[in-house]
Amino acid sequence: MPAAVHVTGVSKRFASRRFGEVTALDKLDLTVSEGTLHGLLGPNGAGKTTIVRILGTLLTPDEGKAEVFGFDVQKDAWRVRSIIGLTGQHAAVDGLLTGRENLVMIGKLFGLSTTGATARADELLHRFDLVEAADRQVKTYSGGMRRRLDLAASLTARPKLLFLDEPTTGLDPRSRIQVWNMVSELRKEGTTVLLTTQYLEEADQLADTISVLDRGKVIVSGTPDQLKKDVGPDWVDVTLVDNTAIDVAKETLRNRLGVEPVVDTETMRLHAPISDSSMLGDLLYLLKQAGVVVGNVALRRPTLDDVFLAVTGRPAESAAGGPNGPTDSQRGKREKATKKGRR
Repeated sequence: MPAAVHVTGVSKRFASRRFGEVTALDKLDLTVSEGTLHGLLGPNGAGKTTIVRILGTLLTPDEGKAEVFGFDVQKDAWRVRSIIGLTGQHAAVDGLLTGRENLVMIGKLFGLSTTGATARADELLHRFDLVEAADRQVKTYSGGMRRRLDLAASLTARPKLLFLDEPTTGLDPRSRIQVWNMVSELRKEGTTVLLTTQYLEEADQLADTISVLDRGKVIVSGTPDQLKKDVGPDWVDVTLVDNTAIDVAKETLRNRLGVEPVVDTETMRLHAPISDSSMLGDLLYLLKQAGVVVGNVALRRPTLDDVFLAVTGRPAESAAGGPNGPTDSQRGKREKATKKGRR
């Protein structure tokens, strides 16, 4: 398929009082095929938002080249802006205006006539189930409604490529599923979507292909099934009754399975890849011999969490910004002037 996004050797650095010069992107390579939904998976500080802002012409890379449908994001920025839509981490809608007024205003900013902007607003309000709330001020909307309105706004100009930067952060489960359904519909209609997320389940549910980012680099890419298959056949989860036995259990798993198990001290659960399910009986015997009381044991297929653990050496939920530099959110504060200027 033709490339909707083609990024080659892109680097971006930021100055930080706390961390000094921080590399947000480190010679990043990324390709997104036209008509697909590509997920960028990674922790805070991995560089997900930074690459979206570069592709959206909000930031300039320090080196490398980024193209959207063949247009250079620096040399042809105005062309890029005419074919993309962007939904950021926080809903960019005016709380004092009604939902309808927000959409009409955005339509006019894109050059639509009043009649055209109104018609497009009505179409989007119906599609995103906001008709009943259309003439209420947005400040009265729930978080899920704001997010749906923000997504509708990003589709006003019928973009060929839609950037969704952690679109469901902070939403309740019901609202999250609503957004998932809407994104899936866009994908089926042929819109190319680049989705950044910290939610492994979200990437697994929605993405055709996934790239895992860590410390500004793509460390692995492929379909969700391919990535899971590469991790290994099965994983074993062992839940203990007594947390004082965690160290003994960890050593037993390490010695028998030949890998370092991941330990969750709060749930008293250990999990690790197991190359042969027949090893499970031996493992349980050895745990019993060591005096470890097991509350529950289960074999399961690999998940994207296991993929992240395998390629980064740590679980996704514990991988965050900090010693390696500021998070994308922290960097974003430095870019507010740029965003405001574009709006």
